[in-house]
Amino acid sequence: MTRTETRAVPRHRARPRNLPTVFAALAVMPLALTACGTGVTDAPADTNASGSAVTITNCGRELSFDTAPTSVVGMMPSQTELLIRLGVGDSIVGQAQTEVSALPDDVADQAADIPVLSTDVPPAREDLLAAAPDLVVSPTEYEFTAEQGFASIDQLEQNGAKAYVATGGCADRRNSAEVTDLLTDITNLGAILRVPDAADQLVQDAEERLSAVESAIGDSPRPSVAQVFLEGESLSAIGAGIEADIIDTAGGANVFDPDAPEFAEFFAAQINPEEIVSRNPDAIVFGVRGPEEEQQTRDYLRRTFPDVPAVKDDLLIAVPSSDLFPGTLGNIDAVETIAHALHPDAF
Repeated sequence: MTRTETRAVPRHRARPRNLPTVFAALAVMPLALTACGTGVTDAPADTNASGSAVTITNCGRELSFDTAPTSVVGMMPSQTELLIRLGVGDSIVGQAQTEVSALPDDVADQAADIPVLSTDVPPAREDLLAAAPDLVVSPTEYEFTAEQGFASIDQLEQNGAKAYVATGGCADRRNSAEVTDLLTDITNLGAILRVPDAADQLVQDAEERLSAVESAIGDSPRPSVAQVFLEGESLSAIGAGIEADIIDTAGGANVFDPDAPEFAEFFAAQINPEEIVSRNPDAIVFGVRGPEEEQQTRDYLRRTFPDVPAVKDDLLIAVPSSDLFPGTLGNIDAVETIAHALHPDAF
């Protein structure tokens, strides 16, 4: 199969029941969101001379906070975890999409009494507004799609709430997101919530972990990597976005080019199995939601690509799908998992 025959995943297709949220939600994310501008800044939040106000630019929108928010909603477990690790668990009035991924044990204990607004999809408009948040933290702009029955950013504003979207989840940055976008989110949220010291510590920990991977890999040859998603017998390649940067940061060479036409508007594209065979990757990375899905994917890959080096050498690398969400500490976990698999002698 030639590159020109690769079919881009439809951007507005209906969400399949068993498709992970990170993939399905972003397939419709580019829908018009009247309150969400385009663009994002990597500049840290600014405070005025008195230190009482914080202003940041997020997804092209300017957000100003005269005081620290006291009623916060995490729109994904990954965002809820980040808020708790910043030390503002007592300010969280709602958590959403709780069944998409499990919280780490220490965080789960602290989140046990936080009201659940939704389980496998973003909360309905009325449920989110009923929680009366003053800040809503989300991995993507999809969570605010009015056409899906969710509260729009405009509606949140009208009800006294501001929305912060992970830097890598802004619609116009989704295809070019980087692992280090997480550091921007931590810094911004630390300023907004007035916990800069906790934010600085999280940033330092993340930077140290990334530096350790970079130092360990050094100038080692980069194995070729195909990152895929399997839905039934339908195979998709993931070639851009935070996923692609995770592969690069982990010391892999993506066999799919982020600048290729099929990834111009969306970070994934449906492919035929022959596309993987022709690229002959040394390793295959795939996101999973649990052991059953991991085994099903491994069985498919072994059955479909028996002569590909990744299968012959059993270099099939499973990563929790939740670690691929924009703006999550799991991005660092994914880098480490993949790097250790690709460069076992370096660690």
